[in-house]
Amino acid sequence: VLHMKDKGVSRRDVIQQGIVAGVSATPAAKFLGLDKKVSKKPEGLLAVSSGNGIRTVAEAIERMRNGADTLDAAVSGVNIVEDDPNDMSVGYGGLPNEDGVVELDACVMHGPTARAGSVGSLRNIRYPSKVAQLVLERTDHIMLVADGALEFAKMHGFTEEDLLTGKARERWVRWKEQLSDSDDYLDPKDDQFIEDRPTGTITCLTLNERGEMSGTTTTSGLAFKIPGRVGDSPIIGAGLYVDNEVGACGSTGRGEANIIVVENMRRGMQPEDAIMDVIERVCHQTKETRLLHEPGKPNFQLQFYAIRKDGKHGGGAIYPSNYAVDDGSGAKHLPCQSQF
Repeated sequence: VLHMKDKGVSRRDVIQQGIVAGVSATPAAKFLGLDKKVSKKPEGLLAVSSGNGIRTVAEAIERMRNGADTLDAAVSGVNIVEDDPNDMSVGYGGLPNEDGVVELDACVMHGPTARAGSVGSLRNIRYPSKVAQLVLERTDHIMLVADGALEFAKMHGFTEEDLLTGKARERWVRWKEQLSDSDDYLDPKDDQFIEDRPTGTITCLTLNERGEMSGTTTTSGLAFKIPGRVGDSPIIGAGLYVDNEVGACGSTGRGEANIIVVENMRRGMQPEDAIMDVIERVCHQTKETRLLHEPGKPNFQLQFYAIRKDGKHGGGAIYPSNYAVDDGSGAKHLPCQSQF
């Protein structure tokens, strides 16, 4: 894997750094008061992930202990879940689209260089986070999708494989059989009705002793989606955002807006407060009846996970949830602050 320090500055670097500068032309230190309120250097290593990332954070810490770049560590961590057939929201074994085909989305962002890469609607490749990292390292682009992303992965030695496991296929068949009372499918004999459409994902954020941060988010997206659908997860600023002068945020669920969380931290907010400000805004702005349990209460889940440059971290969600963290003392789950 190429390390970021070996990469030169390209036209794409200038473009990406311009995105960061465009968000705010005022130095982050002025907003945060880093010289007074926040230490610029963290006390040690830190990895934060969604609740399904307990092994992810442990792996990321171990990689950084051995000298790995923060992005390499984050990607290696989520590869464990991408490879796990029992996690049906990520990678191999993920729930398929409405045609029974697994389509994956992923993005990465490297804080020290402000560079990013992502892939959308990628089929037949088990590790979309690795392909997203290659987009960052080996192209002048930020995002590749569908057939273009697949051909790019194959060009770099990835092998195509069927990602639909028997367990995921059975879940998809049950959903298909229950779509309508007027089609020619018979309901399953055990009458196990599938009501929910999982939107799970995994994100991983990393921080080393030098204050370098990176992150990745990877998912199989909304279960049984329309083929070609790309969600928020691979969109830089939506599913993931890293500003090495301030902090990083990733999310899972529906309705991501991670760049706003980071900008809240830029203005001096604690990670949990920065998250809950956005959660409250999402709940307030969710107006469609089909998306509500009752006024102001969405019928979907959304979780954010954030780290700040000094090592402060937090998690927040619409409804009770948890997140995984390892600060070098061992991986553990912590509760997210919740809106409801």
